[in-house]
Amino acid sequence: MTDITSIRDYDTLLNSIDSLWTIAREKAITAVNAELLDANWDTGRYIVEFEQDGHARAEYGKRLLITLSRDLTSRQGKGFSRSNLTYMRKLYIAFPKRETLSHKLTWSHYFELLKCEDMMEMQFYYNEAINQRWKVRELKRQIKSSLFHRLALSTDKEGVISLAHHGQQIMSAQDILHDPYVLEFTGFPPKKQYKEHDLEQALKDNMEQFLLELGRGFAFVGRQYTIPIGSRLFKVDLVFYHCILKCYVLIDLKRDEIGHNDIGQMNLYLNYFKTEICQPDDNPPIGIVLGAKKDELLMEYALQGINNQLFVARYQLYLPRREELQARLDSLLCEECQKERDSE
Repeated sequence: MTDITSIRDYDTLLNSIDSLWTIAREKAITAVNAELLDANWDTGRYIVEFEQDGHARAEYGKRLLITLSRDLTSRQGKGFSRSNLTYMRKLYIAFPKRETLSHKLTWSHYFELLKCEDMMEMQFYYNEAINQRWKVRELKRQIKSSLFHRLALSTDKEGVISLAHHGQQIMSAQDILHDPYVLEFTGFPPKKQYKEHDLEQALKDNMEQFLLELGRGFAFVGRQYTIPIGSRLFKVDLVFYHCILKCYVLIDLKRDEIGHNDIGQMNLYLNYFKTEICQPDDNPPIGIVLGAKKDELLMEYALQGINNQLFVARYQLYLPRREELQARLDSLLCEECQKERDSE
């Protein structure tokens, strides 16, 4: 008897049906997520409208969500804890117009977004989660690493507002920089003694998380990229290609403070790449010297007169304190407002 799997075109039949059901399941999951999100939004709307009708005065307002949680759980089962109802209410308040609610994100995404205390911060993560198709765990990590604050601190007031409303816009080398880069995923305790090789290996072993920290557009090219010049061999720690900026990005790691000689070395690498590696349709390469510390004044003098796109930045092995970054951002915005008033 002939084996049915050996018949010509059987694989085509199998793949067609397999693809059909994969797509159907994805559509079903998307539809369920959309219905769930809409139901949560409507629940929040009912609660807010009930409160606005004067039913949430002090004498019983505090007990509304507790009572609702008990009664809805009795009728509908799980999913109606006081915490969930609180976030459904927050969802409606944050997105009062249903059409502004994107179904590209799940309720789990919104649950994390609504933990943001600042509306500009939440709007930034909302846009980035959609634009970069972040999974929930990726969104949680970016919020924990205070990505919005780190990017906002490198710009001005208009840049902060643009960041919140449009997400991260990548148009130049400056737009891909973070300071500091947060590398908590390497698992190194902050005071642990380690070598540059160990850090490099940890980044390679956790490349998915490192690419998430670097941001949109990065593609990994190689590690310890060899550069032969004359009779000598040099090696760049990490090389990437940026698909949006259309250029190579070279990263050199420094365990301690960045020195002026590190700038000269990276400049050498960039000159080599421009001459020997880049194709005619590539833009000039970008170099980032990444160290645990940097002296701002020393770096200012070391970078003067360099025509290449060469930058220095710090990294840290632990998540930043959001409160400190918020205080710095508030100070930055206050300074910008004062400058505007002084110029009037």
